[in-house]
Amino acid sequence: MKSIILHFVMLFLISLPLLAQKAAFKVVPLGVRGGVDETNLSAYLIAPMQTDDYICLDAGTINAGIEKAVANNVFTVSANEVLRKYIKGYFISHAHLDHVSGLIINAPADSSKTVYAAKKCMQMMENHYFNGETWANFGDEGPGYQIKKYHFQTLPLEEEVKISNTSMTVKTFPLSHGNPYMSTAFLIHNGDNAVLYLGDTGPDEIEKSDDLSSLWQAVAPLIKEKQLKGIFIEVSFPNEQPDNALYGHLTPNHLMKELGKLEEFAGKGSLQNFKIIITHRKPPLKNIQKIKDQLKKENPLGVDLIFPEQGRRFDL
Repeated sequence: MKSIILHFVMLFLISLPLLAQKAAFKVVPLGVRGGVDETNLSAYLIAPMQTDDYICLDAGTINAGIEKAVANNVFTVSANEVLRKYIKGYFISHAHLDHVSGLIINAPADSSKTVYAAKKCMQMMENHYFNGETWANFGDEGPGYQIKKYHFQTLPLEEEVKISNTSMTVKTFPLSHGNPYMSTAFLIHNGDNAVLYLGDTGPDEIEKSDDLSSLWQAVAPLIKEKQLKGIFIEVSFPNEQPDNALYGHLTPNHLMKELGKLEEFAGKGSLQNFKIIITHRKPPLKNIQKIKDQLKKENPLGVDLIFPEQGRRFDL
């Protein structure tokens, strides 16, 4: 009898790490690159497991990415149904075209939902895109005739906000993307689980900023408690890119320096096997591969590097 009990105890102990690693979110990349490929620009669908209540983090490419995901059997419904029914809202980190063009172009085919952004980003979208001249104003704020398909919701910084039609919340943080241009990071919570998505950002050292340092301090407790499931962060250029030509972006070396600062706040060894999702790698293809190679070669913290592929789901 004792041996049977011991056997079950051992099985339970062995299974504990697996239970701890249980995925909380499913992610479908609609676009993963920066730069010139208009069919594959930054956009990531994310939803709590067991639901199809997706939000879209940035919206550079929408339709082409959904169609690729459907072709890969990620979705069993049409691309139109994914667009209209599965996507519950858009979160725009900053208003550069490679992060908003999919949202703009697909607006006529979309259904009513909310577009979320920080104040400066929202103002730029209203004044320069959805203004009744560059493009019809599909929103409920801004110049021109308001079609009111989209509800434009301005996000306050560092305040938790409920995400409509989902069980998730968001907290927004400022980032420096070529000082003084502001980008943003979104901390998405679903219950005790969280994921962090950063829009384009340069390193604090080059940007003469403390935005990343402040963000790392804010999320470090979540890493300590094993609640943060992963961080989406850009690496746009290989290490050969000069610091004076980063234009508010990261290289592999700069990313690892920033993650080293995060580890200082979260505790030594806290980032071992922690998932870091690399976004916004810019063409040409040789640079995209070089970024990947450099990150894998110099990974002193032992993070689990994920290089997302358009239209292929992964879980966090």
